[in-house]
Amino acid sequence: MRRTVPPGSLRLGVLVVAFLLGGGGVAFASSGGSKGPELFGIPIEFFLFGGTLVSVALFHKISLYSAVGGMLTILVYKLATGFHILRHLQHEWCILVNLLCLLLGFAILAKHFEESKIPQKLPAILPNDWKGGLVLLILVFFLSSFLDNIAAAMIGGVVARTVFKGKVHIGYIAGIVAASNAGGAGSVVGDTTTTMMWIGGVGPLDVLHGGLGAIVALLVFGAIAARQQHAYQPITKKGAAGARIDWARVGIVGLVLVFAIGVNTTVNVRFNQYSDLFPFIGVGVWAALLLAAPVRKPDWKLLPGALKGSCFLLSLVLAASMMPVERLPAASWKTTFGLGFVSAVFDNIPLTKLALDQGGYDWGFLAYAVGFGGSMIWFGSSAGVAISIEFPEARSAGRWLRHGWHVAVAYVVGFFAILLILGWHPHESRKKKPAAPAAATVPADKR
Repeated sequence: MRRTVPPGSLRLGVLVVAFLLGGGGVAFASSGGSKGPELFGIPIEFFLFGGTLVSVALFHKISLYSAVGGMLTILVYKLATGFHILRHLQHEWCILVNLLCLLLGFAILAKHFEESKIPQKLPAILPNDWKGGLVLLILVFFLSSFLDNIAAAMIGGVVARTVFKGKVHIGYIAGIVAASNAGGAGSVVGDTTTTMMWIGGVGPLDVLHGGLGAIVALLVFGAIAARQQHAYQPITKKGAAGARIDWARVGIVGLVLVFAIGVNTTVNVRFNQYSDLFPFIGVGVWAALLLAAPVRKPDWKLLPGALKGSCFLLSLVLAASMMPVERLPAASWKTTFGLGFVSAVFDNIPLTKLALDQGGYDWGFLAYAVGFGGSMIWFGSSAGVAISIEFPEARSAGRWLRHGWHVAVAYVVGFFAILLILGWHPHESRKKKPAAPAAATVPADKR
């Protein structure tokens, strides 16, 4: 029997291949420092990474094996060309462990929130037509402005599953992920990329206007996703009969969130020179969960499933980190616009680091682009991978593109809204390293 390839997956495959064959000109340019073989002037690693992404998109039922297999293939190839994996992991292990801790920890947190019975009470508060779904997306957006996008997406997914009786449209799932990613675009504590900018010397006010594009985008994809969901399964106005809020679990959720926000703020404000040396936020989340375990036992049975999703994301992040990306094109609004699309298939953390090293960007535009752009594909952000644990049907790039098309449209509208209203204003905002003292001239008779 001939296998039919979903048109959305085919489009993604063509997009990735075209991106690679174009030398990555839209997103980055190699400086020629790669020592490995090249094909058509492009390092072989990019073809291996592109093949991994295409495999993930086309064969979503075995996406974990595609991601892990692709990462191992790239690793073997890199080792054969003289790559120093231990030296590389010295820089990457903190990011990987932090992501692992957050994905697993917030999966437990979401279960605590679900069993607190608060989601069952929300239908009585939310509007009972399509605007109820829109209000929920706005709440997720608000949460992610000060909370990690993984937690915001997981909480939004739990509420959606409750108020829509477990029937959540793929387009609405994409909307939840988009809201969780967009909310942190204008806040230095709302997203890993904006926090990186903050550590790198970009002031909080310099990324604030990224929130303007995010709000415009929210109005676009939020209205469409909410109407999709209402047509698929309307909101249930009545809450669960006799549902009583478990305030102990509410307290645990609050404790974990306080730890996450407190550790994030404290480390990045007072000890930012150590922020990339240890997974402080992830460890803080788990410290809170373990402290609260005697009060309400966590549902440890969730961890195996969450671990699979975590391994998938970590494999892609590690594979992306091994790409020989050494510089971006000249900073401009066009380059930044392209970075948003690239972040849907390429880890936004190294992209942000490269932009900080290069300088000359309008940081609000960059925060919006790399933060929100990953929402276009389910595996383009940690929030998308996390929510796919709760909704396995979301692990299809074809269905995500077909039903979540409004996210890409919203990205474009939001980006040009900032450009037309505020304009492009690049500047150098990095912390200036103190100049090395001039070598003292030593008299010849004293040398």
